[in-house]
Amino acid sequence: MLKLLEVWLKQENVSKDLIFLLLIGGLYSLGIFLSSTFVNIYLWKQSNSYTDIALYNLSIYVMQPLTFIVAGKCAKKIDRVIVLRAGVIVLSAFFLAVLIIGERAAQFNILLGSLLGIGYGFYWLAFNVLTFEITEPDTRDFFNGFLGVLQSFGGMTGPLFAGYVISRLDQLTGYTVIFAISFSFFILAVFISFGLSRRKARGNFSFRRIILERKYNSNWNKILQAHVSQGFREGTFLFAVTIWVFLLTRNEFTLGVYNLVYSGFSFLFFFLVTKLVKPSRRKQAIFYAGLALYLSVLLLLMGESLSLLLFYGAITGVFFPLLYVPYQSLTYDVIGKSWNAGEMRIEYIVVREIFLNAGRVLSIGVFLLSIVFIPPETGIPYILLIIGGGHFLIYFLIKDIHFNSKHQAQN
Repeated sequence: MLKLLEVWLKQENVSKDLIFLLLIGGLYSLGIFLSSTFVNIYLWKQSNSYTDIALYNLSIYVMQPLTFIVAGKCAKKIDRVIVLRAGVIVLSAFFLAVLIIGERAAQFNILLGSLLGIGYGFYWLAFNVLTFEITEPDTRDFFNGFLGVLQSFGGMTGPLFAGYVISRLDQLTGYTVIFAISFSFFILAVFISFGLSRRKARGNFSFRRIILERKYNSNWNKILQAHVSQGFREGTFLFAVTIWVFLLTRNEFTLGVYNLVYSGFSFLFFFLVTKLVKPSRRKQAIFYAGLALYLSVLLLLMGESLSLLLFYGAITGVFFPLLYVPYQSLTYDVIGKSWNAGEMRIEYIVVREIFLNAGRVLSIGVFLLSIVFIPPETGIPYILLIIGGGHFLIYFLIKDIHFNSKHQAQN
């Protein structure tokens, strides 16, 4: 089996650095999926407040792009691998803080969210830049697809295992065990990061110039608009669906089963999309996947049945990879073919993250405003229906992206 894997990796032109980056991404996924779902539930059990949960997530999305700017400046002055390592260390500190604060975590929701946002900022800035530098146009679909497989595996095993442990042990003891395991995964990722080749920093950090590049590069402007739309759906969906499933079942293990269904289908389809969706069919895949993801929200309006929620999880598990893999590859191609991409790749990643999180902040703002007028217990599905069109709108924002003879890859 290992021999076959080695042959396959050689056929895909996979480098040592790419393998190490995938390993780090896999450990990150295991650590995050093991605990992140249940941090929201942990806070909910302490406060029973949608506002507290929304503010926790809002603080993540505010601090993440601000940290991206700081991390971008650091990446221009020091090794990118060190920035990645710093992100993993801060994420470790987040779980350590949750363990230490314990039953008072809900009182520190904004502080904890800010710490997590800082960790995300350093980690994802470095990870995205390293992805851009380590992969080539002919290996990006493979990398995004295989990373999706690892993320789906983490999504399958993490929440199910965590839900089982929490439901079997005393509630607080179970949460403590799970957060401690996540902490250990991030520490292991730090050690693996020492296997990555050094990436020397050079040039000046000038992300304002890349923001202004929207005026001169229509492809870049369109992909940034698409990221606002992407964030508009993700900002609320990343926590509201989790809370909704838990309120329906009142059982962490059932929440783990929901994530198993979603991630099980994602696991399969991330692998299939890598093999089946060619660059020429990326936009078509994004259209059909975005439409299916939007229509799937209607399932949440049809009743409060667990079977409907599991069916919703299956549908999103099928179509999210069909949207994500070609969309991410298209994004990196737009960056790679943009002005001065070789020197300004970090700035492009930072600006993309700013627009993505702007969409997330707007999403949570709509959610907070909505629950003032609509009781959350009955209004969440309708709020999700309004916000849920974000992924479908992506197609209409990227459909006119074209590369001509002037767009030569510069990565």
